[in-house]
Amino acid sequence: MPTLGDVQRLYEFLRRHPTGVDTFWAVLLVASGFLWLVEASLGRGSRVAGVPIVLALGATVALRRRAPEKMLVLAILCGLAQMAANVQPNVADFAMLVIVYTVAVTSSRPASRFALGVAISAAPLATLRWPHSQQGWWEDVVSAVFVSIPFVLAWVLGDSIRTRRAYYAQLEERAARLEKEREAQSKVAVAAERARIARELHDVVAHNVSVMVVQADGAAYVLDSSPDQTRQALETISGTGRQALAEMRRLLGVLRTGEPGEENDYVPQPDVEQIDELVEQVRGAGLPVDFKVVGSPRQLPSGVELTAYRIVQEALTNTRKHGGPDVGASVRLTYFDDGLGLLVEDDGRGAQREMYEDGGADGSGHGLIGMRERVGMVGGTLDAGPRPGGGFRISALLPLKPVR
Repeated sequence: MPTLGDVQRLYEFLRRHPTGVDTFWAVLLVASGFLWLVEASLGRGSRVAGVPIVLALGATVALRRRAPEKMLVLAILCGLAQMAANVQPNVADFAMLVIVYTVAVTSSRPASRFALGVAISAAPLATLRWPHSQQGWWEDVVSAVFVSIPFVLAWVLGDSIRTRRAYYAQLEERAARLEKEREAQSKVAVAAERARIARELHDVVAHNVSVMVVQADGAAYVLDSSPDQTRQALETISGTGRQALAEMRRLLGVLRTGEPGEENDYVPQPDVEQIDELVEQVRGAGLPVDFKVVGSPRQLPSGVELTAYRIVQEALTNTRKHGGPDVGASVRLTYFDDGLGLLVEDDGRGAQREMYEDGGADGSGHGLIGMRERVGMVGGTLDAGPRPGGGFRISALLPLKPVR
């Protein structure tokens, strides 16, 4: 007994060989047509002419999928030959029904409409060629209409399948287009995330490594004369290094999905409250910083808090790297009704800072570029440039949105 798998394999085989299936049905149609020619009461000429007509109608069925429009023309010629040779309608004329359906399914709209016209006119022409003498003309009209119904239904069925296939093809095209759009959006999101991580890594490395370098230089300078200061500098280097590692683990953790058994050591993102700790760290590295908060502190969106922290961090890092000797800095954090204001100033040499902003010196200007990108992401404004009389100023205004 055949199983479901055997039926499925047979179905797949038939789908892969459509012309073979059509040829099988064409052979049966030709055999039925020849049997009718043998048994029908026809004249010798009509019987002889019926042989190529039946064979041509069989070819119409066998090749209907390969060349539907040409087979429609062949079927029309067979019908005209039947009327000329007085070969009455027979079972082989079923090929006309099949080719009308096929053209409606596969061919262009003009060809489909032409097939509909052929289907509608075939029965009336046959009725005119072979009228029923014992019936009245109105009975011939009714008979012609009745015979035309299967042809019209075949065309309607084929046209509806054609419309359904076109609809499915449109859905597939739309799905493919949406998939491409999703891939493009994913690539944009990945690029934006990589840029964000790059900015975070720049801020972490530039700030903490700068502090460690300054402390290491100071420790080397007082190594022999002041062991206590050396020990304090080494402790600062150790703490700064641990903080840098913790932040880098958090950032790099975004890039990995986490393997089984692996513990991801994350730390919270910096916020406005940690600016005080940042200032103390910078003071410990030898840079005098005056820090003040104006206004009533309030809860801020996480993006604004991180942006404010990174701006202060980058600004103080730039001051240590480019401000020159005996430089001092000030940080003002101002809470407005509709925004958070940041003002970071120093009194270092202005020439080096101008060169840094223009893209030279250490960092090639990426620090200020990163600041502008961060501020732009939260809809704020940034003004950075030399101060009159020397030094550098960074002023930012970050809009506040209600936290829901």
